[in-house]
Amino acid sequence: MDNAKYYKSYYVYMQRKDEKTLHLRKTVGELIRTTRVSNTKLSANKFSNEYDIGNGNMSRIENGIVDCKFITFWKIAEALGVKPSEFVKLLEDKLGKDFKLIDE
Repeated sequence: MDNAKYYKSYYVYMQRKDEKTLHLRKTVGELIRTTRVSNTKLSANKFSNEYDIGNGNMSRIENGIVDCKFITFWKIAEALGVKPSEFVKLLEDKLGKDFKLIDE
C-alpha cells in the first residue's frame, strides 16, 4: 500500500474512532445530567460542590467535552444514588446493543 492510501485509510479510521468516542462522551454526559436532575434536583454547580467534583470538570463531563475518569464516574454514580454497575447498564441501554468503540 502506498503512503497516500495508508494515510487516507488511517484518517478514515481515526475520524470514525473519534465519532464513536464523541458519541460515547455525549451519551455519558447526557445520562449523568438527566440522572442528576431527576435524582438529586441539584444544579451541576451545587452537585459538584457537595460531592467534591470540580465545577469545570463536571460541566465538561456533562457536555461530553472530556472523557470521564473511572474514579470520577464511580463517585458520580454513588452521588446519584445509583450503583456504578447499574449506571453502566443504563449507559449500555442508551447506546444500543450494537454500539462498540472498536471495530472488529
